[in-house]
Amino acid sequence: MSEKNNHIRLLEALLFASGEPMSTAALHERMPDDADVGGLLMELQKHYADRGVHLTDTQGQWAFRTAHDLMDDLNVEKQVSKNLSRAAMETLAIIAYHQPVTRAEIENVRGVATHKGTLDTLMEMGWIKPGRRRETLGRPLTWVSTAGFLDHFSLESLIDLPGMDEMKASGLLDRRPAIDTIHQDDLFTGQSAQEGVESDERVDDEDIDTREEEMEGL
Repeated sequence: MSEKNNHIRLLEALLFASGEPMSTAALHERMPDDADVGGLLMELQKHYADRGVHLTDTQGQWAFRTAHDLMDDLNVEKQVSKNLSRAAMETLAIIAYHQPVTRAEIENVRGVATHKGTLDTLMEMGWIKPGRRRETLGRPLTWVSTAGFLDHFSLESLIDLPGMDEMKASGLLDRRPAIDTIHQDDLFTGQSAQEGVESDERVDDEDIDTREEEMEGL
């Protein structure tokens, strides 16, 4: 057996044995020094292109995942510690589509105030993280999605996100007027949430602002 074939077999075994996606750097550390890891990954990805599992690259994190066209034929249940509320699902969708986005901008889209626990829950799930602060008055903190979000929903990149109409049809976005009028190209203006915004949860703005300031150090 050639040295190249041995390298491919080792790379394949490393990816299968790993419980989590592996970065290119981590694979380099485990592979022989003379192995062309980048080229081997491309070759292995091509080899699995027509099979039941695909080798996926999610922001530089490599893992074997079920082929998308077979997902409807599989019944896979994953137990999570928390059930996401409607508010959390809407907030996650807005962050995914319009990131980086501030809490005030999320409220503008949803038409309701965002409870401080909603962002905490999504952070605990590993699906969002603090982004950079805006260079505007008050320097508000922004929020972005994570590689863990893409991996959990079997997405290779944000380009693979379903359309807004599909999200509403699946129930992940409510059909309130504020959400129905948002368009993919209608990005945020950076303005604060309008005064008198409807509140579906009790909100302590001081607590939220304090928590967001603490996020700067993460």
